Amino acid sequence: MLGVVPPSSPVPGAVAARLDRFLSRMREESSEYGSDAASFLDAAAGTLDGGKRLRARFCHAGWRAVARFGDHDAQETDVLWDVCTALEIFQSAALVHDDLIDNSDTRRGRPAAHRALEASHRSAGWSGDAEAFGRASAILLGDLLVAWSDDLLESALEAQPHARAVRSEYARMRRDVTTGQFLDIAEESAWSVNDGRVHAERALRVASLKSARYSIEQPLVLGGALAGAHTDQLDALRRFGHPIGMAFQLRDDVLGVFGDASLTGKPTGDDLREGKRTVLIALTRQTLEAPARNLLDEMLGDTGLTMQQVAFLQATIVGSGALDEVEKMIADYAREADRALSGARLDNAAVGELRELARAATVRSA
Repeated sequence: MLGVVPPSSPVPGAVAARLDRFLSRMREESSEYGSDAASFLDAAAGTLDGGKRLRARFCHAGWRAVARFGDHDAQETDVLWDVCTALEIFQSAALVHDDLIDNSDTRRGRPAAHRALEASHRSAGWSGDAEAFGRASAILLGDLLVAWSDDLLESALEAQPHARAVRSEYARMRRDVTTGQFLDIAEESAWSVNDGRVHAERALRVASLKSARYSIEQPLVLGGALAGAHTDQLDALRRFGHPIGMAFQLRDDVLGVFGDASLTGKPTGDDLREGKRTVLIALTRQTLEAPARNLLDEMLGDTGLTMQQVAFLQATIVGSGALDEVEKMIADYAREADRALSGARLDNAAVGELRELARAATVRSA
């Protein structure tokens, strides 16, 4: 399970320390804004608790793979940890907006940010629509986290020799994930006017932009670029990172339908209630006769699905063979990624770490 980090990993502790330092500075600089602003900052800070630190771990691994190739004593710097932490702050921004878009009530077993802000409005006895307040505040909360991410990245890159390459990759990451998020919500509406034979292809494009590049490939490349990677080294990291990212997202799609709520922190079948048009759903539709396909389409996206109805849809997906096909795709992507590391000019120990991370990302229950 990716949430279980080996005790020897320096990433969680280093990121936590950098977050504490950064948040203290943000609170100090905002102290004159009053108690309501202080509560807003506390809400932003609360979104940064927990999580797998996936992007920070891959950024760190990418840096090690390059920096320790030929220099086994290369040491992690504050700059590296700031870039890793900036990625985690940006991830929190993406999750706040994602939960708002998906109308998700929970995140990591706790109320989603917009629900927590809604509850704070009610508990304070403020006037007006608490739900509208929560949603509007969450938009601004996500925006604040994006700004924080940029602030930390820019301060880290001052006078760094490879700053331009890092900035360029970070900007591309932001554009890709934002476009991917739009394509994700667009697909929930556009599927009905598109040929069913292209649904899987469209879902794979969303997976690439929204997750594969953003979660794995680009953090790896950011770490490598920070270490001064040559073109062939960056190419190897990309050829490894993208298929692992695709496998990671496909695993996420499986967990969104079949995952244990006690492990994922989200209700079982949440993707079904949200109407996610994933590869898993596209492959299921391709095998169904019209009556069963129409019933699937009718039920998908119903926020009131009961556990019995979720179980029915789960059985439909399994019976269609789509689950087996997605598991095969995950295995194929993992093998493709492993081949990309063969003969690459990367540090051997770091390559071992990359393979470990790849297994954790693709074989997990949360």
